[in-house]
Amino acid sequence: MADSTTRNSCIHHIETYVDSSSSKSPAQQDASLDAIAKLLMNDIITLESLVIEMDMYLTTTDNIIRARGILLLAELLTRLSSKTLENKTVHSLIIFFANNLSDWRVLRGALVGCLALLRRKIDTGAINGDDASAVAKSFMHNLQVQSLGQHDRKLCFEILECLIVRYPDSVLAMGDDFVYVICESIDDEKDPQCLLITFHLVEMLARLYPESSTSLTSYAEDLFNILGSYFPIHFTHPKGEYDVKREELSKALMLAFASTPLFEPFSIPLLLEKLSSSLPSAKIESLKYLSCCTVKYSPNRMLKHLDSLWASLKDTIFTATSSLTNDAGPQDDKIIDEALVLLQKLIQQDDGSFLNLILNDEDISMTLKSYLSDDITVTDKQRSKAVGRILYVAAAASNRSCNAIFQRFFPGLVTGLESILQEKYDASDSRMFGNLFICVELLAACRSLVKPVKPTLISYPENEIWCSMLHSLCSSLTSSLTKIMKESTRDIYAQSAVRGLQILASFPGSFVAVSKSTFENILQEFISIIILKFNNSSLWGSVLHALVEIGSLTEKSNFYEKVSSFDVIVVDRMMGMLSSDDFGIPFSLKVEAVSKIGMINLKYMVKIVQEMNTVISTSLHKYWVNGNTDSAEHAIILLKSYADNVLPWFQNTEESNSNDVPMQFVLKIWVEVEKSTIFVDNIKEKKLLETTMDAMKHGVASCSVDNQSLILDKAFDVLSSSTAFQDDEWSKSVDFSCRDEWIISLFDSVIIALHPKTHLKNNEQLLKILIKALLNGHVPSAHALGSLFNKMSLKDTNLEEGIDITFTRLSNVDNLRNVNAIVGLSWMGKGLIMRGHEKVKDVIKFFLNRLIPNGDNPISNGDYQDVMKAAADSFSIIMSDSELCLNKRLHATVKLLYKQRLFNMVMPILQESIVKSNSPITRSMLHRALAHVISNTPLSAIMGEANKLIPLMVDGLTILSEDVQNRDIVYNLLLVLSGILTDKNGQETVVEDAYGIIKCLNKLVSYSHMMLVRETAIQCLTIMSELPYTRVYPFRPKVLQALLRALDDPKRSVRQEAVKCRQAWASISSRSLQI
Repeated sequence: MADSTTRNSCIHHIETYVDSSSSKSPAQQDASLDAIAKLLMNDIITLESLVIEMDMYLTTTDNIIRARGILLLAELLTRLSSKTLENKTVHSLIIFFANNLSDWRVLRGALVGCLALLRRKIDTGAINGDDASAVAKSFMHNLQVQSLGQHDRKLCFEILECLIVRYPDSVLAMGDDFVYVICESIDDEKDPQCLLITFHLVEMLARLYPESSTSLTSYAEDLFNILGSYFPIHFTHPKGEYDVKREELSKALMLAFASTPLFEPFSIPLLLEKLSSSLPSAKIESLKYLSCCTVKYSPNRMLKHLDSLWASLKDTIFTATSSLTNDAGPQDDKIIDEALVLLQKLIQQDDGSFLNLILNDEDISMTLKSYLSDDITVTDKQRSKAVGRILYVAAAASNRSCNAIFQRFFPGLVTGLESILQEKYDASDSRMFGNLFICVELLAACRSLVKPVKPTLISYPENEIWCSMLHSLCSSLTSSLTKIMKESTRDIYAQSAVRGLQILASFPGSFVAVSKSTFENILQEFISIIILKFNNSSLWGSVLHALVEIGSLTEKSNFYEKVSSFDVIVVDRMMGMLSSDDFGIPFSLKVEAVSKIGMINLKYMVKIVQEMNTVISTSLHKYWVNGNTDSAEHAIILLKSYADNVLPWFQNTEESNSNDVPMQFVLKIWVEVEKSTIFVDNIKEKKLLETTMDAMKHGVASCSVDNQSLILDKAFDVLSSSTAFQDDEWSKSVDFSCRDEWIISLFDSVIIALHPKTHLKNNEQLLKILIKALLNGHVPSAHALGSLFNKMSLKDTNLEEGIDITFTRLSNVDNLRNVNAIVGLSWMGKGLIMRGHEKVKDVIKFFLNRLIPNGDNPISNGDYQDVMKAAADSFSIIMSDSELCLNKRLHATVKLLYKQRLFNMVMPILQESIVKSNSPITRSMLHRALAHVISNTPLSAIMGEANKLIPLMVDGLTILSEDVQNRDIVYNLLLVLSGILTDKNGQETVVEDAYGIIKCLNKLVSYSHMMLVRETAIQCLTIMSELPYTRVYPFRPKVLQALLRALDDPKRSVRQEAVKCRQAWASISSRSLQI
């Protein structure tokens, strides 16, 4: 031992740990344990000297102290797992702990100590085989595991697990005795954590002993009987700190079942028995276990079970398919999936015996023969689906099984389909169902066998029988499928035929079974559907999807001839269809088809984008010059597709040369605007302009900073060329021509979508143009102004100057144009508050001054009332989220919690102003502003001020509900009140204001201007009924009276809520008994 100070400290820590009195807390004892471990790890004391010092605690006759002392030594060894110890020390300690396994009083410490030493690695000093044998023998002679507590049982299982893993030779030397102790120890175990280890124990034990071992053979039945009692896992154990999931237990038990072929005579009959259970979960588990065991057990052992397995599998698949058709339950799909997995494994593992059972099955033969009947029942169709799935899995299992399935069934199915079509048949003939469905399933199966060996190399099984048969029957089958697709009146038949043709066309390029001519014929037929059958939306969509899939797979196969055919027949035809008026297909469908074909790869998309750009330019020009409404419609559809589909696709592609596409699109529009000097005004003008602006924003936002600079230069050049924007007068009233309207609108869109890093030129001229357009009532210029101040760099010296100039100009305009100025300042304030700029305070102050009139602007002045309303609505603009500008998609600068900051800034001022106001108009406008602020502030921030806000909200709801124009504001404010009421903390807050809230809600129950207000008000009343009895009972009669009107409301949802609310308030009286 080290110096006396260290020794005394060590003794103190030892005494603290072994002290079992209540004066020492578990935390203190753990701290002492850590302190001693630290001394040992740092070699301040040695383990040998510590054991000598602890001798009294390890050998005393006081059972409690001895138990604590041994546990202390054991826990220290656990912490010293990485510290090197001498072999003789390890040997002495393991013998000490092994001997103490016989003393139940110190068992916990002995188990922990044995486990710590068993787990030690060789390079740090580990026990030898003899020591491991000593531990095992002591364990077998002294422990009855199932008589112990949960934690001790877990330690016992971990010791057994460690012996098997680390000392297999010692375990094997013990023969039957060790297997017996495993059986005895795990029998009747119920704890999930312990079970997880026991299942693993059995799995490792089975791996340790060879199949020929008499030790394992003699106990195989006993072991499995123990395991089998847990199947299927029914887990009802409460959740705790160390949760064990049912799935973990089930997987561990499954691996134990499959751990040795010796379990086969017992496991397979049990699993087949459980497969017939009425519980879906038991069926699924049985199928999973059978799949696992089938792979692990040898084919010879499984041979005798094949008949039973096939019978059970067939019945399970038939039953589940029937239930699925009848919408019986969500687990039927899972049952079918697991059954088909097992079916595939049985076929792949077997030498052909199991496949013969399928080929010779009478039920399958009868099902196929039923297709010759004129009257096929619903049951026959359900069985057809089941047979189709079975044959698909069987054929897809291997080339050998596919050969057998094709030889037995495929010619008859194809011939049967052909004969039905040759007769005078109804296109929805039910006899067609089975032949068609199973034919397509077999095509899908053989397609799955043609797999890529490498990315550029595909394996072609052309010497297989199924390949030859497909080649000989391909022409006939293609004709039949084409006829069904074109003539069938049933969607399910037509779509099945489309799927079959898609599969045929999807075989890789040089696959001889499906020739190039067949491939081209299928594409031609699909294109004819696209052009002629557009009225059948289901068929049209299926064919388009099939073309996209074929194009994708054709490209991957890297076979030039088929790629070339697809380019000519599909891509070029689609492009021609887009620019031609010869086809009857609606233009929207043309654009949809072209867009989806383009998304197959970059090559197609680039070609299609070029064509789309041309058609967009042509359509815009025709509309601007002639006012052609069809051209406007075409342009709107194309621009919307560009924004929603094409540009996002280019953003997601990794091709380096795709970044210029958005720029080219945007510049193309600017070039057309620049070239066009005649613009015809028309009713389509607004919608087309809005769509073009949206596409412009998407395009500019998708560009790089460099490309945005090029676009900005072009846009500014076009803008500067217009005489309407060359005048230096800021506030001069101007009547914009139609062309000027387009130019400034598109210019605004460019500014709105710029990245913060994009450098701006001609800032002063830019501000003049935007302010001039804004004051003339052009709202998009306000969006651009807000975006400009939101994104300009703080390092830009023009930012502060620009803010000051803009604020001064807009805050000093004459009253007639005050509303436009306020709108501009609103968007400017939004841009500033989102980035956290201090100048927003001046903007807010301006709005508040307009809300509180002075003597120079009497409230009776109608124009000034409009100004007050605009000032109140400015808070809606500043606080609400916008899709038009200042969002993440358009690169806005957004500082966290900006809404909360504005709420905290404005709230006290509005509250004080409302209290002091005597004018009804002023009070209404202040409430309007407050409602906008509250409605757009996160509820978490509202909750902190709920006690102050609720009276204001109730007052606001009462005042604002008097004007029908405020109905949306009333609804939004009511939603916030609803949020407060549903929050637990909010319910405590509303108690004091219960009277005012209920009075207000009673009035809103009859609010005639919006159904949602009535419905939400009733829901709030329902929540109010849950408040303390003494607070709400006095209002019960008035609430029930108000609800009488709601019970006759014309809207069903309102009546339903009224019934629930009436029941809640009517039952309040019964709560008095509880109180």
